[in-house]
This record gives sequence, C-alpha cells and structure tokens, in this order.
Amino acid sequence: MSPRRSYDQYCSAARALDLVGDRWTLLIVRELLAGPRRYTDLHADLPGVSTDVLASRLRDMERDGLTTRRRLPPPGAAYVYQLTPRGRQLLPVLQALGAWGEEELGERRPTDAVRAHWFALPLLRALDGEGVVEVRLEEGDFHLHVGAEEGPVYGDGPAPGEADARLVMDAATCEAIARGETGLPDAVRDGRVTVSGDGTLAKALREA
Repeated sequence: MSPRRSYDQYCSAARALDLVGDRWTLLIVRELLAGPRRYTDLHADLPGVSTDVLASRLRDMERDGLTTRRRLPPPGAAYVYQLTPRGRQLLPVLQALGAWGEEELGERRPTDAVRAHWFALPLLRALDGEGVVEVRLEEGDFHLHVGAEEGPVYGDGPAPGEADARLVMDAATCEAIARGETGLPDAVRDGRVTVSGDGTLAKALREA
C-alpha cells in the first residue's frame, strides 16, 4: 500500500485534499454513489484509468475510511467496493464541483467518453423532494433516488420498482441541463422532456 502523501498544512481543505486530491479518486466516488460495484465494473465505467492506478486508489480509499470491500455470497463470490458513510459525505462536494464545472463542458467532443449515468448528478441538482425518478436517454436508462439519505444515489437501468416520475429526453436536452444552459422545469415546459407518473415529483415537474 502506498504511503499517504500530505501537503503538511494545518488547513481542513489541505487535509481533505490529502485524501481525495489524487487523480481518479473523486470519479471513483461518483461511480460508488450508485452502490456497491465490482472492480471490473468500475474499470469499465472509468475509461482511461489503468488497472494499477485503480487498484492503488481503491486500496488508499479503503485505508482512509472512504470505502469498504466485501465478498458477495455465492453464486456471485466476487468482491465489491462500496462507500462508507464518510465517503458518502462527498456527494455535496461532487455536486458543488459539478455545478462549478458546468461552463467547462461545452459541446461534446468526438474523443469524449460518455455513460448515461454520468448525467445522474446534474439531474439530481435539478430535482427537489423525495422519490425515485427513472430517466430514459439515447445512451441508456438510469434511475435517481432523489433526497435519499442512505443507500445508492442512482443506479443503471430502469427503477427497481414503481417510479414516482419517468423522464424521457434526447441527448441534446440532457447535455444542455448538465451545462446549466437550461433548467429541467424549462425543458419540461418547452416539451423537450416528457414527464409521466403519478408521484409528487412528476406532478411538481408538470406544474412548474
């Protein structure tokens, strides 16, 4: 296990960066906000990271109390990584960082990788209340746990049960929301997002 590097500064921001300032660490947190993930799944959804760096970061995060590792029971029998409560506290950090970085997105470049669930955090910032929201994009489906205090924040695929709201939009609309160029309620009013469902979240979006 690599020794922890430190800025050796008596400052809470510096101490935080001692733990999460290395490249890939916060993006691993982004992936683990979806719940427990296998190493192979993490590697697939972090294009560009080497296997050595990913393994090193996961070891460091476990040492620093941000993640835990456990073995699934048979027939899975694979190890999964998940956030600790301390690691989950990084959600508002990622949300603030994402909001700050909106203007850096610009138009998608031909070399840019994309996964549907990478739009989960921008959409979470646009939603108030509590409930499950299912999102359908051209790149794939995912669901959000809006207002969840524990457990996964989002997940791949359709909602595991009945969703409080279902949103259908094209890639251009979702990207515009992620860049902060339009708000979700505005996109609903303009007909660029179709809302269905009888839950409070669906009703709030239709009435906004």
